[in-house]
Amino acid sequence: MRALLALFVLPAMLGMATGTQAQQGATFEVRSLTPEAALKAASAALAKCRAAGYQVGVAVVDRAGSPLVTLRDRFAGPHTFQTALDKAYTAVTFKISTTELEAVSRPGGAMSGLRQLPRVVAIGGGLQISAAGSQVGGIGVSGAPGGEADEACAKAGIASIADDLEM
Repeated sequence: MRALLALFVLPAMLGMATGTQAQQGATFEVRSLTPEAALKAASAALAKCRAAGYQVGVAVVDRAGSPLVTLRDRFAGPHTFQTALDKAYTAVTFKISTTELEAVSRPGGAMSGLRQLPRVVAIGGGLQISAAGSQVGGIGVSGAPGGEADEACAKAGIASIADDLEM
């Protein structure tokens, strides 16, 4: 009975998989943030922090975590550049905000080891950028006094391109 089942079911399953693959094709399209939108978001985040009296670094990455734009205000610390970039990278690769990652990766917790991975920053200020339900990039801000202030500036950056993202 098993041999008979294998003769009919396995080929049918393989045929269905092949048919599905043929319908999907060999390539797919994805949406990603443009450099122009990234610059607009980074500039707005920098302006928001500057208006609050903070000197920060801002980075915007594409959907894969590769840098599109980085900005650092004139008196921002030298560490803010890399930290902002790593916050944006973290938000994109983990698909959650760095504030959320901070909460789930606290020392002693089951996910605390995530903090030891290269480029992972579990401090507020890194957010995903989405359009039409798909992740298209990420933004990171570093240098304000605390993750909440960094995140507020990152949100202002995203808000500046929100209308462009929905088109």
